Amino acid sequence: MIEYRDTHEFSPEQLQRLFRSVGWSSGEFPDKLVIAMGNYETVLSAWDGDDLVGMVCAMDDGIMTAYVHYVLVDPDHQGMGIGGHLIGMLKERYSDYLRIVLIAYDTELGFYEHMGFERGKDESPCFITSLWT
Repeated sequence: MIEYRDTHEFSPEQLQRLFRSVGWSSGEFPDKLVIAMGNYETVLSAWDGDDLVGMVCAMDDGIMTAYVHYVLVDPDHQGMGIGGHLIGMLKERYSDYLRIVLIAYDTELGFYEHMGFERGKDESPCFITSLWT
């Protein structure tokens, strides 16, 4: 049974395993991820026993806009509704905000559109630096 938590406390190993499971280069920096989780305004996570299997993280300005940075679900747990549940929790948390923003990989657009996000019409993400995934 999946348990959902609102916590900023994770071990480097838990974060590294989850991030590596989806092939994200952030998983190569588990100590930095621990610090990052403590700095996010919102971190919602999914657990299968003691295993961290999903997470959504957001930064916000306290009243108008929330920026979703991470949405991850371990591939062994995908297709179980975990990602949708985490996004639902996030949307509830920020229901009074004017905007919830995320940058999606093109391969994931269908999921986010199904969750109620709309593709920007005149917007493009911009980066100064980036990780390799």
